[in-house]
Amino acid sequence: MITAFMLRRRLAALGILAALTVAGLGCGGGGGADASPATLRVGLVPNQEPDEVKAEYAPLAEYMERRLGMEVELVVPTGYPAVVEAMANDELDLALFGGLTYVQARQRAQVTPLVTDINPETGTTKYDASIIVSAASPVRRVEDLKGKTFAFGSVSSTSGSLNPALMLRKAGLDYRRDLGRTTYTGGHDAAAAAVASGKLEGGGLEGRILRRLVKKGTVDGSKIREIAKSDPIEGYPWVVRDSVNPALKDRIARLFLDLRDPRLLKLLNAQGYERIEASDYSSVEQSAEELGLLTRSK
Repeated sequence: MITAFMLRRRLAALGILAALTVAGLGCGGGGGADASPATLRVGLVPNQEPDEVKAEYAPLAEYMERRLGMEVELVVPTGYPAVVEAMANDELDLALFGGLTYVQARQRAQVTPLVTDINPETGTTKYDASIIVSAASPVRRVEDLKGKTFAFGSVSSTSGSLNPALMLRKAGLDYRRDLGRTTYTGGHDAAAAAVASGKLEGGGLEGRILRRLVKKGTVDGSKIREIAKSDPIEGYPWVVRDSVNPALKDRIARLFLDLRDPRLLKLLNAQGYERIEASDYSSVEQSAEELGLLTRSK
């Protein structure tokens, strides 16, 4: 005979079992807004050749796996928009965007910026973009680029598209009307190579990447001239999907903030990392809208 007391104990036990089952479902790689993925899928913008980018960040992936105790998969698509698309389709959990790709992504997905790198060149989170010309070109000022051929990086690149367009505008030139033939090369290295080879007279790209290319001998520094630098640009944001477990988000941010290994920092071209906020990229969003590089979702 089951007494009322025994019935209450059985029901309580069943309630505990059900609670444990629900908790277990929320801790795997499956569903639930706060689920932790079995594998952390990390996207990287291809600001250089995708294979080079993947090799550059492989040591970081190993460090992340050690700190997080989970597998990390690096994803480097062939174009900037593909990284935004992957984040919008929940195919990535974390991504390293440029400022422009981040504001494009946040129009289509629920995402939050976590950290950005401290630039060893400036000791801040800021970096710059450059406009260069072929050494043989008569161009001396940005104004002289009117009617000249020009290389941008990706159309979604902050320092390879947005900021060169801003520098052109400051000189009274509209990048859509006042240049000659324009080419979007897809990456900073390709833009530099196009100018150094004389295929195009001018180009815009990230200053740090330009200096690294020249230092490595990938680009012959005697074949190019820098004629302008941009205003300071907020660094590349590491961005996480809002649906990722909050505890995992904090651990991801912390592993960057705690990074002290000088060899790894050198590989990442970083002095360290700092927290960032969505508002740090408000000026990027405004400029992109003004230049027609960002379309508001309806």
